[in-house]
Amino acid sequence: MNKEGLHIVNHPLVQHKLAILRDKDLGSKDFRELVDEITVFVGYEATRDLPLKEVEVETPITKTTQKMITGKKMAIVPILRAGLGMVDGILSLSPAAKVGHIGMYRDEETLEPHEYFFKMPSDIEERQVLVVDPMLATGGSAILAIEALMKRNVSPADIKFLCMVAAPEGVEALQAAHPEVEIYTAALDEKLNEDGYIVPGLGDAGDRLFGTL
Repeated sequence: MNKEGLHIVNHPLVQHKLAILRDKDLGSKDFRELVDEITVFVGYEATRDLPLKEVEVETPITKTTQKMITGKKMAIVPILRAGLGMVDGILSLSPAAKVGHIGMYRDEETLEPHEYFFKMPSDIEERQVLVVDPMLATGGSAILAIEALMKRNVSPADIKFLCMVAAPEGVEALQAAHPEVEIYTAALDEKLNEDGYIVPGLGDAGDRLFGTL
């Protein structure tokens, strides 16, 4: 595992909110709200290296030289359906970002992901792309999503992957497939179980977000 490419957001507020998020008795409304809140923290760290330029601003007192974001515009790409729960958190940081969608389903026997939907902004290859999904389990969906973007001429150096919790197996698989892609997560959990779920994990994030348990 490349620890340089893995960023764990261990802020006390994140860890507190994540502990509540893991509770099996937490309702869908509260689950959605906490995913949104934690995403803001993870997104904050993932955008820490955005380039800046100096601009002149006139305040009510005087003219001053300040810094504003420059460089490539941003796109948010949730992996459907659970990734939708993280979109608003990123948009609160970057309201001008465009949103694309990648639909994936997992074969329950092989645990392999399959793409069923792909819709992106027309200029996706010119943007910094944040791929979001609450869970990085086997890594299969993340790898397939990134490869789908690369086929549309998005450079892997312009892609970051953001999640709530990650399994070591998923981190290793994603880093082996796409070492240029940095991973941002609120927690690195223990392992995957025999069914491919993260331990201790969150359960099925999509079901918990949308009340389809």
